[in-house]
Amino acid sequence: MVVKRQVEDTSVRLSIVVPCYNEIDCLDELHKRVSETAGQVAGTSFEIILVNDGSTDETWRAIQRFVTTGTHTIGVNLARNYGHQIALSAGLEIARGDRVFVIDADLQDPPELLVSMMALMDEGHDVVYGQRAARAGETRFKLITAGLFYRALAGLSDIKIPKDTGDFRLMSRRVVDVLISMPEQHRFIRGMVSWIGFSQVPIVYDRDRRFAGETGYPFRKMFALATNAITSFSVLPLKVASHLALVFAVLGLAMLTYVVSSFFAGETVQGWTSLAALILLLGSVQLMMLGVFGEYLGRMYMESKRRPMFVIDQVKKPEVGAVASPVVELHSMLRTRINEN
Repeated sequence: MVVKRQVEDTSVRLSIVVPCYNEIDCLDELHKRVSETAGQVAGTSFEIILVNDGSTDETWRAIQRFVTTGTHTIGVNLARNYGHQIALSAGLEIARGDRVFVIDADLQDPPELLVSMMALMDEGHDVVYGQRAARAGETRFKLITAGLFYRALAGLSDIKIPKDTGDFRLMSRRVVDVLISMPEQHRFIRGMVSWIGFSQVPIVYDRDRRFAGETGYPFRKMFALATNAITSFSVLPLKVASHLALVFAVLGLAMLTYVVSSFFAGETVQGWTSLAALILLLGSVQLMMLGVFGEYLGRMYMESKRRPMFVIDQVKKPEVGAVASPVVELHSMLRTRINEN
C-alpha cells in the first residue's frame, strides 16, 4: 500500500537531501555542484535540503548563509546529533519533490551523475541507486571490512540488498512516501528501500576521494550500522543460536551417557582438563547467544517506547527567512496524520 502524501505543496520536481555533520570544508563546493546539476535537470523546480546533524563546527552557519543568499535551499537543524540514517530520514520527511535525490556532503559520490539517474527514471524505474565499481582514497582495512560486510549481509538478509551500494540514489515520490511511513528507530535505509520493491536499477560509477575534511563514519559507527543492517533484515542469528543449542544438547547427552556407563562399569573417569575446556566452551557459546538475543530484545524495547525518531530545532526557508520553534516533533506529527488516513 502506498501512503498518501500529507504535504500541500507538491509543485517541486526534484528534492535533494544532504545529511551534514561537520562538513564545513565541503559545503561550498557541494552546494555549487549540486545547484548546477539540479538546474540542468529540473530548471528552477528543485530544492536542496541540508540537514545539520548536531555539527560542532560552522556547518549550520554556512547552511543558513545558503538559505539567505539563494532561493532553492532549505536548512534543517536537528536538536542534537542523531546519526546519518536519522538525519537522512529527517530530510526525507521534509522533501516535497516528485523525485528525491540523496547524496552525502563529502562529494565522494558525484552530483553530476544525477543527469544519468534522471534519464533512467524517465524510463519507468522507481529507484536508481549508485553501485561502486572502485573506491578511491579508502584504506585497505576499510575496503576489506566493507567487502566482508556486504557479502555477509547478502548471505544473512531475508531480502536482496545490492552489494557495494550506499544511500546515494534517486527515488520516486511513491517510494519516499512508503519509506517515511516505516516506523523503525534503528534504520538501514538502503535495506529499507530494497524491501519496498518496485523497479530498482543500478548505475555503476567510480567513487571519488573525500573532497575535504575527515570522515564522519569511523569504525565504531560502521560496526553499529552493520549491526542495525543484520538485525533489521535477518533473523538468521537467532536461528543459529537455536541450532547451536541443539548441537550442544546432543553432545551433552552423549557425554552424560559416557559418564554414567563408566561409573557402573567401575572405571574412573579421567580428563579434568578436557572437562574444564568443555565447560568454558559451553559458557562462551551461551554468553554469545545471550548477546545475540540481547541485541534483538534491546531493539524491541526501543521500538516499544514510540518516541519520535528525531526532534527538529529549526527550519530555515528562503521565502520567509526562518520558520522556527523551540521543539518541532515533525516526525511524530506526520506519523499521526498518516495513521489517521
